[in-house]
Amino acid sequence: MVNPWKTYVKLSAVLMGSHGLTKGSLAFLNYPAQLMFKSTKVLPVMVMGAFIPGLRRKYPAHEYISAILLVVGLILFTLADAQTSPNFSVVGVVMVTGALVMDSFLGNLQEAIFTLNPETTQMEMLFCSTVVGLPFLIPPMVLTGELFKAWNSCSQHLYVYGVLVFEAMATFIGQVSVLSLIAIFGAATTAMVTTARKAVTLLLSYLIFTKPLTEQHGTGLLLIAMGITLKLLPMPVDSKPGYKRVSSSVASEETRNGPEVEEKNNLV
Repeated sequence: MVNPWKTYVKLSAVLMGSHGLTKGSLAFLNYPAQLMFKSTKVLPVMVMGAFIPGLRRKYPAHEYISAILLVVGLILFTLADAQTSPNFSVVGVVMVTGALVMDSFLGNLQEAIFTLNPETTQMEMLFCSTVVGLPFLIPPMVLTGELFKAWNSCSQHLYVYGVLVFEAMATFIGQVSVLSLIAIFGAATTAMVTTARKAVTLLLSYLIFTKPLTEQHGTGLLLIAMGITLKLLPMPVDSKPGYKRVSSSVASEETRNGPEVEEKNNLV
């Protein structure tokens, strides 16, 4: 470990809050509506990045425009979903909004840890935040009785254990990949990448469960696609927030000048 435990206590509290509100909102929203809300995570992540100590990110104008397109597309889709889906509630919207706030802290906190301490590994962050987060989950599960219900259900349907193991393996691979993206490209870019992945999940949901797609749904999805495409447009190296690629000339200069240049280029 290269970071103190108190760092992971803060990170785990935000992580558990995000997961708890996200999963809990499914009791009031259908999955596509919740998914679209979560897809706008990139906007609060970008805004919060300007206030997190150690980051103070500033993004170019076209990235904010792409985020706005994403939000507008979400609003259109949500309004259409409220007309066609019975599983829609203001309580669910409030819960998933709280999850978005938690997510805006989460991604930037993870990026700040990688930035302030480049020796931090993805394995350390994933393991420590999960281990510390376990005590946050056990008390509410015991108080609500969910832990005992889940235990009894798994005992009656043993195949669930296999499903849980497979899901844990898939989650591990996904989390390590996301943390690697955060360490290399930053929280905002990672949020956009995960949004693209969620769009595929959304379309599969409508295809598998044969839910009605209206023109308003299509317009919302089109705006989201435009936002993602705009984010993928290349920008000058000098305007990239926070991270710089090191050329061979810079590398040779590091060799000649030693720690001084290395200190200036501590994020590669």
